[in-house]
Amino acid sequence: MSDRLSVRKTYKLFVGGAFPRSESGRSYEVRSADGRFLANAALASRKDARDAVVAARKAFPGWSGATAYNRGQVLYRVAEVLEGRRAQFVAELVDAEGLTPREAERVVDAAVDRWVWYAGWSDKLHQVRGSSNPVAGPYFDFSVPEPTGVVAVVAPASPLLGLVSVVAPVIVTGNTCVVVASERAPLPAITLAEVLATSDVPGGVVNVLTGRVAEIAPWLASHMDVNAIDLTGVGDPELATELEAAAAENLKRVVRPPEDEPDWAADPGLDRMTAFLEIKTVWHPVGT
Repeated sequence: MSDRLSVRKTYKLFVGGAFPRSESGRSYEVRSADGRFLANAALASRKDARDAVVAARKAFPGWSGATAYNRGQVLYRVAEVLEGRRAQFVAELVDAEGLTPREAERVVDAAVDRWVWYAGWSDKLHQVRGSSNPVAGPYFDFSVPEPTGVVAVVAPASPLLGLVSVVAPVIVTGNTCVVVASERAPLPAITLAEVLATSDVPGGVVNVLTGRVAEIAPWLASHMDVNAIDLTGVGDPELATELEAAAAENLKRVVRPPEDEPDWAADPGLDRMTAFLEIKTVWHPVGT
């Protein structure tokens, strides 16, 4: 029996619920931790970033307008599909990070559990962050959390658990996002995109770009229709400073990159969910 050559894959972007090729027609090689060729990934361009923002903005009214309970159901379905593709994620983490199969299994299980955890918060955050405020007069005064809008996310080096830990808290609260996947290890992000495409998440709620962070992120930071940006995955301090300056042009909310890679296995807390919320205060007279 003769040996056969494996089919070399060239993965596409994930924009608006579809998988388009990069407008640039470019791609780059993705290699394993020990240098083996794994696949080709699309090298996203400025035009791809703009298309992703358009898709995210188009999806925002429907996603933010859905009930919190419904968003929780959708996110839980994503966790179910993630669980069903556990073996694929394990294999990708073994290749990308040089983990043993047992170590990779623990990371994948933690990522699924993290997604379920955020899904459970969807209809509870309002009670924790909202309030009914006492006033001196015949009025009701409510403070209500609302999503910020379109959020750009530069994903961290941790290609699955870190990715889930920055994407899930953005969308559970009703935001939509454009994600720049880990440049070195984008395959788990691409597989997550396939999970999202085959679950109940509306097209455009999550858009995934692969390629060079230094090439894509500046266009997202300066984009006037992006309302917030998470710079967690920006490893270059000089680039991070440039992106923050660009984000200031339309007063984007900014999550600055940490000095050290976070412990993604630790309790995530509520900070990331509340980072991209606006608090709206409403007055209403008592009675009819």
